[in-house]
Amino acid sequence: MHVRGVILAGGGATRYDGKPKGLEIVGGRRVIDHLVEAFTKSLGELPLLVANAEDARTWRPELSVVADIRPGCGALGGIYTAVVQGPAPVVVVAWDMPFVNAPLISALANGLIRHDAYLPESDGRRGVEPLCAAYGPACIAAIETSLDRDERRAIAFHQAVKVGILPLEEVRAFGDPARLFFNVNTPDDLVEADALWRHASSP
Repeated sequence: MHVRGVILAGGGATRYDGKPKGLEIVGGRRVIDHLVEAFTKSLGELPLLVANAEDARTWRPELSVVADIRPGCGALGGIYTAVVQGPAPVVVVAWDMPFVNAPLISALANGLIRHDAYLPESDGRRGVEPLCAAYGPACIAAIETSLDRDERRAIAFHQAVKVGILPLEEVRAFGDPARLFFNVNTPDDLVEADALWRHASSP
């Protein structure tokens, strides 16, 4: 089964003063560069970039870039664009998550053998990470229905598809979940992320 990687760079970065979060530096490299490397190692090809910024094609010129099909629909709109334009099956990762690694991406891709959507469990507020997850073709129609109903939660369509969960104990085999799913949403988060990266890299 061929699975495409997709980096989601939509959104207005309102908590980051409108700055492109994925272009910030963590561990000496931009977040987007960390993710491109992880996707290339795990899936064997460059990921697709979903971005609405006018200069998005300059961020990594070798990447294919598409804008949101249904703008203004939040995270679910980004996932929808990924499954349509990928096309699905895809593994998506939000571009403010610098610590997502290749083994985790591979595990999520493998989950689509048995499931329409495959999400890692976490100890975050949702209990799962929909912006670091795998989605199959069946998700297209299910997400369309949710968006048509103005249901924009990233997990709004789950009842209409077969969802699998990568258990937290298995997620831990790929790293500390708090680190794996760390989001760079604010300047303070950026400082913390860089410290986490340096700490993990120190002897």
